[in-house]
Amino acid sequence: MTAEDGSSGRSDRSVGSAPGRLRASGGYRQLRSFQVATIIYDATASFCQRFMDKRSRTVDQMVQAARSGRQNISEGSRASATSSQTELRLVNVARASLDELLLDFEDYLRQHGHRQWTKDDPETRAVRSVGWSKDRSDRTDRSDPAAHWRLYAHWLENPRPEIVANTVLCLIHQANFLLDRQITALERQFVQEGGYSERLAAARLAERQRHNTPDRERGLAPKCSVCGKPMVLRTARKGGRAGSQFWGCSNFPACNSTQPL
Repeated sequence: MTAEDGSSGRSDRSVGSAPGRLRASGGYRQLRSFQVATIIYDATASFCQRFMDKRSRTVDQMVQAARSGRQNISEGSRASATSSQTELRLVNVARASLDELLLDFEDYLRQHGHRQWTKDDPETRAVRSVGWSKDRSDRTDRSDPAAHWRLYAHWLENPRPEIVANTVLCLIHQANFLLDRQITALERQFVQEGGYSERLAAARLAERQRHNTPDRERGLAPKCSVCGKPMVLRTARKGGRAGSQFWGCSNFPACNSTQPL
């Protein structure tokens, strides 16, 4: 089963972030992956309450796996301000937790003799269509869990456990699809822009250079032709041009563009 949600797996993490920070954080409530994970958590708790033996250890495991998927997305978003690696690790933990939950729901269907929907079943298509409907934002407040639940209530409140279980499976596939995109985007961002410590070092270097550079030279500093950041005056320390000065990008090491004086 696959998801075809067209919405982005990334968030505008500037929401809720302190002004002036090198990296934005938070804003996880606007993440589509977080919103779907919230429905999955609520639906799992409801399913276990309605259809499973409360004394079973599987109940606790399923609820905890669903909770882990949701919580790690939010914690990863918060951690993004100071550690790209921590953010990536937590989002991967969320992905693994939802995979664990997916197996539990598949086990329930198989062990109780219920059919698991395929990706081409009309029921699957109907559930998926809610996720990638283009007018979703017009029909519901994207940050309101209750409004999101109502979109799927037709299936999640059904008295037949096989319908509820299959619906949750569809939602898990959607969430995993979004998390895969989110992880890919975070990896690309880390490769292109570096982590927090690299950005902090670059900002410190630029600030130190700004104070050490005469006003007349600061006024003449060009912009980087690659990333558009201001260039700073640097001195070659080794090689055939040791001691000579050149313009270097203030966004180093994320950008190593140089220009001659």
